[in-house]
Amino acid sequence: MPSVEPAAPSLESLTSILSLTLPFPTPTTHPELLSTKDLHREEDLLHNPHSFRHWWTAIHTTKETLNVLQKAAPPSNLPPAIANLLGPLATPVARASLQKLTYLYEAALNHFPGSFKLWKAYLETRSWYILGKAVKPKRAGGRKKLQDMTDALEDEKAEMMIWEGGVDGIIGWEEWKALVATFERALMFLPNMPRIWLLYCNLFFHPKCPPVLSYTHARRTFDRALRTLPPSLHSRIWTRYLLWAETKSGNTIVSVYRRYLAVDTSVTEHYTALLLASTNPDPRPLEAAKLLLKLARQAARGEYVSPDSKSPYQLLGEWLDVVEKFAEEVGLDTQETDRIRAAEDQDKGLSADQRGSLVRFAVPPVPTFNKEDARPYDEDEDPASATKLDIEKLVRKDGLDVYPDQAGRLWSGLATYWIKRAEFDRAKRTFEAGLASVLTIRDFTQIFDAYAEFSETLISSLMESLAEPDDDDEDAVETEKELDALMKSFEDLMDRRPFLVNDVLLRRNPNDVQEWEKRVALWGEDDEKIVQTYIEALETISSKKATSNFHRLFINFAKFYEEGGATGTAEKDLDSARKILEKATKIAFKSVEDLAEVWCEWSELELRNENYEEAIRVMQRAAVVPKNPKINYHDQSLPVQARLFKSLKLWSFYVDLEESIGSVETTKNVYDKILELRIANAQIIINYAQFLEENDYFEESFKVYERGVELFTFPVAFEIWNIYLSKFVKRYGGSKLERARDLFEQALEKCPPKVSKALFLMYGSLEEEYGLAKRAMSIYDRATQSVADEEKFEMFTIYIAKAAASFGLPATRSIYERALETLPNRQTAQMCLRFAALERKMGEIDRARAIYAHASQFCDPRVDPNFWTEWNSFEIETGSEDTFREMLRIKRSVQAQFNTEASFLAAQALASRQGARPAEISTADPMAAAEREVDTSSKTAFVAARHTAVKNAAGDDEPQVNTEAVQNTEEIQISDDEDM
Repeated sequence: MPSVEPAAPSLESLTSILSLTLPFPTPTTHPELLSTKDLHREEDLLHNPHSFRHWWTAIHTTKETLNVLQKAAPPSNLPPAIANLLGPLATPVARASLQKLTYLYEAALNHFPGSFKLWKAYLETRSWYILGKAVKPKRAGGRKKLQDMTDALEDEKAEMMIWEGGVDGIIGWEEWKALVATFERALMFLPNMPRIWLLYCNLFFHPKCPPVLSYTHARRTFDRALRTLPPSLHSRIWTRYLLWAETKSGNTIVSVYRRYLAVDTSVTEHYTALLLASTNPDPRPLEAAKLLLKLARQAARGEYVSPDSKSPYQLLGEWLDVVEKFAEEVGLDTQETDRIRAAEDQDKGLSADQRGSLVRFAVPPVPTFNKEDARPYDEDEDPASATKLDIEKLVRKDGLDVYPDQAGRLWSGLATYWIKRAEFDRAKRTFEAGLASVLTIRDFTQIFDAYAEFSETLISSLMESLAEPDDDDEDAVETEKELDALMKSFEDLMDRRPFLVNDVLLRRNPNDVQEWEKRVALWGEDDEKIVQTYIEALETISSKKATSNFHRLFINFAKFYEEGGATGTAEKDLDSARKILEKATKIAFKSVEDLAEVWCEWSELELRNENYEEAIRVMQRAAVVPKNPKINYHDQSLPVQARLFKSLKLWSFYVDLEESIGSVETTKNVYDKILELRIANAQIIINYAQFLEENDYFEESFKVYERGVELFTFPVAFEIWNIYLSKFVKRYGGSKLERARDLFEQALEKCPPKVSKALFLMYGSLEEEYGLAKRAMSIYDRATQSVADEEKFEMFTIYIAKAAASFGLPATRSIYERALETLPNRQTAQMCLRFAALERKMGEIDRARAIYAHASQFCDPRVDPNFWTEWNSFEIETGSEDTFREMLRIKRSVQAQFNTEASFLAAQALASRQGARPAEISTADPMAAAEREVDTSSKTAFVAARHTAVKNAAGDDEPQVNTEAVQNTEEIQISDDEDM
């Protein structure tokens, strides 16, 4: 016969299987609880009913025995789906074990109802059979002490228990109910034990917990725990309570979190994230926005510190993000906003009694609430209120007034809010208001880019709607008109960008002259706008706060009228230009030079229009000297007009003007006035003297030079003396030689050594050309003693050349000798080379060799190889073997003298600059290094010594040449009879 598949068990049969612990099983109702093996245990418990140890041992022994039986029992023969519903109670052995343990625990609790240890073990055992095996994730490190609630929630969520299996809440309802009853009984005996409350609360997190228990009963249980436990333990309950509320969401999470926020506001940010989470079926953006606004205000007042270290502006930015995303749910519409603005504007014009507010008389006004109490009620911060927010007011009050440096983001956010509400006209007005109020280019760029993007989006959407075929022609026409208007508005926005940028910079600093000039340039050829801009700039800028070149605005404005407008096509208006410059002369500029330039430009204006007399009259007005000319030019306490007469710039222009179109007498008067005021510089002196010279007033020009050298000291006086003496010599030559000598002596009397060289050379040239050669030599001799040290070598060179030309070469020996005594070491070596060359020309070989020997003490062979090369060539050409050996001995001695670390480093640096290898500079064998410089491989002969020459077999005096291989090619061959 065919096999028949067994029928699936019914719900009633499964429910009846799980009616195990209610009522409590006893041997009377369940005889199978006891067997013959249990008689000894029962007798022991009967003899010791009040011994906790006997009861505890009996329970654990039974539990271990039952665990072994459960592991050895065969698997359940129920289908997997049914077994999954029954959980740990799927096998008969497990069900029997639960009844036996329940019987033992209940019997023990009858004797020890207040034992926490017994109750805890009983509840964990019952929970294991109903909830399944609990798996607790492992954590690294210990829990923080005194951590805030946000961290506690994260840690608790990470450590939340995960159950494997568990009894279904519908089928095992009786067992779930019995477990809850057991917990209630435990709490009746031990109400202040937080561990039992936490075990109890774990039930409500189980995925198979019956809905009857996991909602209302769970909430009431958490509330009872908070009412029962002391406040110091509330944080442990609140952590589970808040996590349970997050799993239920909806009104539950709102009510629970609102209650906790009344005690601790540290989780407000976490709560707002939950309200706006994508997994939340009932998001509450209005409540989240109000909470974030409240946090931002509290943080700005210093009453709140974000757990995530967010600044008050960051909290306000999050609020603005919520407003942008949920514009319809959070903010008021346009009509309501306009109504509120109108009411506020109307209240501004009313007095306090007209607005209905109370006014105190005869006493200072006081706040209507106590500062120590809470702040007055604000509906915008009440999350329970359904009233929407006035976004425009809040952005201005809590954003722009508090964070003016973030105006770009705030204005863009407000405009985005209106865009999300489809209030495009209001968004445009917001963008325009933002562009008209920001003070930085960064904020302007942020708003302008958002504005341009918004306009492009509108235009593209309208173009797409036109691209789609539509039967309604009237709508298409309206759309085209709207598109044309938007395109025109967008083009106008792009054209206005330079002006808007300029407005931003001028708002930031209305005294920025350069930006006003850029503003003028932006108008191009629009004369009317240019005039308005100039007038506005001159009325706005404060002369004391203005940036540089404030006076250029007046000058350029006057040139604008003089040139006939921007294009030059209009008629010249010189009267207006004069009025502008006249007004400029009364402005208190920062610098006297600015005022002087205004007067000079006014005079140039008259010159350009050929009003020469008027130009001179203008300068005469500017250069009027007051009765008390002893005014300090740099005295900032005096106005610039009072110090103008000491402006060298003004007088320089005035004197140039007189030279060009005035007479000689008027020009001389102006120059004399400059000298009287003691404001002349060296250039003025030179110009005055040249002017007199050009007009054949030679003696007067020399007097001007003399006045100049009296006014100035060296080194400025040197330039005047240099020109004065050259002009005098050129004018009189040798006719007034004594006077010229007196002038030179006067010039050299106070002349510093640094600049005296040119005067000595000019003085010597005068004596050579018109005076005596011996006197010229004495002047050059004085020069070698008076000039600066760095110029003495050159002065000696000139002195030697002049002496040689006048008195011959022998006369220069004394000069050379004094040069060797005066010059520093390195220059002494150079002078010795010239001295030796002179002696060689004169045939004095021994004197030349002595000079080389004297100079050798200043020349390190590694640093000054040129000197030793020249001496080497000299000995080869004119010396003997003895003199050459003496030269090498001196070279070794000098090298040993300079063989110090500092000189060695200097030699290395010099060699590296000349491209030599460091290996070639060795101090290990100074003799070899010295001999290596002598190129003996060329076999160049030198004059042989008479008593050291070796005669060959033929009897000549020629030295023999060794044809054998020589190991050292640089070795000097010396006869064995040398010492004889």
